[in-house]
Amino acid sequence: MSGEHIGLVGLGNMGKPMARHLVAKGFSLTVYDVDDLLTRDFAQEIGATAAANLAELGEASGIVITMLPTGSVVREVVTCDGGLAGRMSAGDVIVDMSSSEPGGSRMLADELEKSGVVFADAPVSGGVPGAVNGTLTIMVGAKDAALVDRLRPVLETFGKKIIATGGVGSGHAMKALNNFIAGSNFASASEALILGERFGLDRAVMLDIINTSTGRNFATENLLGAQVLSERYNSGFTLGLLTKDVGIAATMSEELEANLPMVAQTGSWWRGALEAGSSDDDHTTAYRHWSAIAAK
Repeated sequence: MSGEHIGLVGLGNMGKPMARHLVAKGFSLTVYDVDDLLTRDFAQEIGATAAANLAELGEASGIVITMLPTGSVVREVVTCDGGLAGRMSAGDVIVDMSSSEPGGSRMLADELEKSGVVFADAPVSGGVPGAVNGTLTIMVGAKDAALVDRLRPVLETFGKKIIATGGVGSGHAMKALNNFIAGSNFASASEALILGERFGLDRAVMLDIINTSTGRNFATENLLGAQVLSERYNSGFTLGLLTKDVGIAATMSEELEANLPMVAQTGSWWRGALEAGSSDDDHTTAYRHWSAIAAK
């Protein structure tokens, strides 16, 4: 296995299984989370090294993976006093696997280039099950093909499909666009069930028909029945994160002066659901908000 030492920042629902795969595949791994006790206990459990702080992890690692909630958090851990960048060497790589803003990723890459630290974005699709099973799709935005090749052995430990999307920021752009589609599919399928129920149709019957017809999509096949009709609301992806991702896509439309109506409307749908709930709620709880609006 590669002789490069790997660092991983963020031991949440995605970071933990990714770390397990790295150790299982023979990588030397140092981990860090803002929760010190979690960092120490988890590192001991999987056979990794626990870093006491970001600087320690940065100094020890040739490749550092960040799996964090937002791009602003990524920037903070990279550039703050005592952050990653201050202790990493020229040629070392920071790989942001969070869902971050494409423009922010480009700016961060430009800033790091002055010290020789390389930045790449590699967001994922597949959620917690994909991370656990090692079947994530990974979208890699990097300065050149050589960097993608350097990262590939690391990414393949938890990714089934590694796709180079172009320069820095392109992976994050692709992730936002994918989640815009996912968010719009869930919203439109939810409205179909809400409208059909008001007409007198049974939601389960509707889903059975949709899933053998042209309207089927990930939301109808995997979320509306298993999470909404069952009232579990436990898909593993939060309302705050999906709203953020759709918002990134909507902002791209504005910044590129595309003025596309569907992405703007989808962003508005999800913002309304977030304002009515909590960022930590499962994203499938948005159905309850839209259903309540229709009942008024």
